[in-house]
Amino acid sequence: MSRVFTVREPAEAEYEIKRSRFIAVIGPTADSTELEAFLTGLARRHPQATHLTYAWRIETPQGLRERAFDAGEPSGTAGRPILAHLQGRHLVNVCLAVIRYFGGIKLGAGGLARAYGHAAKLVVEQARIVPHVIYQPVTAEIDYSRFQHLDRQLAPLGARILDADYGARVKVTLEVPEDNLGELERLLASH
Repeated sequence: MSRVFTVREPAEAEYEIKRSRFIAVIGPTADSTELEAFLTGLARRHPQATHLTYAWRIETPQGLRERAFDAGEPSGTAGRPILAHLQGRHLVNVCLAVIRYFGGIKLGAGGLARAYGHAAKLVVEQARIVPHVIYQPVTAEIDYSRFQHLDRQLAPLGARILDADYGARVKVTLEVPEDNLGELERLLASH
């Protein structure tokens, strides 16, 4: 599995060429609800913008989904150059939008593609990029005496307890980074 990355918080960059203003914004969007909220927020912040173009990539249980949107610009001149930067940096669970305020001078198809691509590049360079961690759920039953020390043993694995049900033994529901699943299973087997 190749390493993938994401962003923790939104970042913004601005670029101007031939009086057209390009404002690029990248933000975390883990699902369609967050994606819609992100784009709606940008549309509200920039109601006078000529175009609000974007691309997104989201991990789903069915696999990676991605989309590019030109927002009325000539086909392939906005969304695709933006998407290329997300793909090139292996970014997932993000949306990158570029808002354009037209300055009165046409840039041509090549100029538009370069301008949107450059704005996307600038904001990706500004963003705080971090590894994207996929968590796996794990359920186990352990003795009470072992449960008391479990938190300390989970921390180095990046695992955390989501729920505990106290019966004859403790039934715990955990989540662990996918890369540490085997190590967690060995730890739990020793309990």
